[in-house]
Amino acid sequence: MNPIFIIIIAACVIALIIFLVYFYSPKTIILRRLKKLRYSRIGSLQSHKYAKIEGKALNVEEPLIAPLSKRRCVYYKINIQKKVKSGKSSHWDTIVNEEIIQDFFVEQSGERLLIFPKKNPKNYYDYLVTDKTANSGTFNDPTPEFKTLLNNYNIETEGMFGFNKEIRYTESIIEIGERITVAGFVEWVELENPIADYNYSRVASLTAKDKTKILITDSPDALRPKQGRA
Repeated sequence: MNPIFIIIIAACVIALIIFLVYFYSPKTIILRRLKKLRYSRIGSLQSHKYAKIEGKALNVEEPLIAPLSKRRCVYYKINIQKKVKSGKSSHWDTIVNEEIIQDFFVEQSGERLLIFPKKNPKNYYDYLVTDKTANSGTFNDPTPEFKTLLNNYNIETEGMFGFNKEIRYTESIIEIGERITVAGFVEWVELENPIADYNYSRVASLTAKDKTKILITDSPDALRPKQGRA
């Protein structure tokens, strides 16, 4: 077979793989789904309609604290990996993959929408921007804050002869007051118990239905242009 033809085929295969990875990435999927929807105002939401809303994330209860950045949030995801070497090759092995989310508000022009995320079975699909990273290596000591975090997860930072292990960390959060975009089926619910700083007996909420999940993202690409925001 002609070597040039082989090169062309290989290039096409690589390009196809890159396209598929991009097309089916969490960010691309959620942005593609959100783009099909019009923005809605909370006060005009109708029950059982699928709607997209943009607003500020606010806590319902005591907020979560992100493990490394220590920022107040309603959702955080962390991933810790260590490099494992085998002969001349090496790979990154995930040792911690943690996702913590709580019920939260989305506030828009003084009105609030309540999000009830569930993890089992999971009723939401999300993409969060990476907010914080950290790493350590042979000649790269972990910061005191990073070392404390690793100790909290019982992860040893040093290997043989006292050399630092190669470890990397990513943290993604929805911070209190951060502008986010959500979508889901609307349901107006009666509140059995009052919620602090909320003076109404009914509140709009988002729910999942069948295989259509709640969408949650803090990607700037999902936000409206600044002049058009509520």
